[in-house]
Amino acid sequence: MGLKDKTSKGSRWRKTFVYAWQGLMDALGKEKNLQFHFVFASIMVVCSFIFSISRTEWLFVILSIFGVIALELMNTAVERVVDLVTKEYHPLAKQAKDIAAASVLVYAFMSVIIGLVIFLPKVIQLFEKWLVF
Repeated sequence: MGLKDKTSKGSRWRKTFVYAWQGLMDALGKEKNLQFHFVFASIMVVCSFIFSISRTEWLFVILSIFGVIALELMNTAVERVVDLVTKEYHPLAKQAKDIAAASVLVYAFMSVIIGLVIFLPKVIQLFEKWLVF
């Protein structure tokens, strides 16, 4: 393998990241639900620092955040492909969009449960300290 082969592979590798970044920025600029998830994720990260959560808790928070965002991106991709294929109403097109959206809903619901398990005891403990004084 010559130097040129290595350079072309490196160039292709970089391009895949550039295209992925462009996709993320495009979706973030246009998708209100994705924007909401990013705002909520930012709030969770700040709360995680404030409450000094454990490493294990951080892993669950990180998995929750990135999982919801990844599924929201896939949902957006499914919606775009369906819209590309047909602009007319079709029951299967609706099902594809609804099922993709449901995957985000299910994962987001799980993330809320994880958030409650991690943060609710810490919030209760904080309020108990305030009520004592």
